[in-house]
Amino acid sequence: MARILITGANRGIGLELARRYHARGDEVVATCRRTSDELDALGVRLVPGVDVTETASCARLAQEVGDAPIDVLVNNAGVLTADGLDDLDEDAVRRQFDVNALGPLRVTRALLDRLGDGAKVAIVTSLMGSMADNGSGGYYGYRMSKAAVNAAGKSMANDLAPRGVAVVLLHPGMVATRMTGGRGISVEESAAGLIARIDELDAERSGRFVHQDGRELPW
Repeated sequence: MARILITGANRGIGLELARRYHARGDEVVATCRRTSDELDALGVRLVPGVDVTETASCARLAQEVGDAPIDVLVNNAGVLTADGLDDLDEDAVRRQFDVNALGPLRVTRALLDRLGDGAKVAIVTSLMGSMADNGSGGYYGYRMSKAAVNAAGKSMANDLAPRGVAVVLLHPGMVATRMTGGRGISVEESAAGLIARIDELDAERSGRFVHQDGRELPW
């Protein structure tokens, strides 16, 4: 049985990850800003009130989870705001950077002492952070924040290698959630693929940018 901590676990992909890990017998610590009826019903350990944009909140999370090791840290919390050159909202861009790029750094740093040899860190990013794949433009804040977290995850893989901690950057696919307006593959299909990629993660695969279906993606 592994101990899994998931941020942004109250809905969408995070909720389905918590459900699946719990169903297979893992110990799940589910964090979020505000819980949901669906998450409450799972019967996993909840740590609500966690805001990944606040360093003090991440430090409180570390205290709440105690000293026991964390086997898998899933940095899933994220936000998306549609924008373009004509309607660019700089505050929304900053917000996306704060949640999507800095959030995983804050959480991982706060929990470093719980990540020992063999632990895994997964960052749920997006193919929209790929510059090689960008053929349509727009979504400035989201694309920039996901490209930034890709860079952070790559550095994290290098920095955590001496500790025996592996890091992977995961694209969940275009998933039918509230964030995407219900368009895309099912949350169940996405979560199953993400868990498969995390299960196979090891030192050799650390630092990769991978689709939930297993394809390696261009930066």
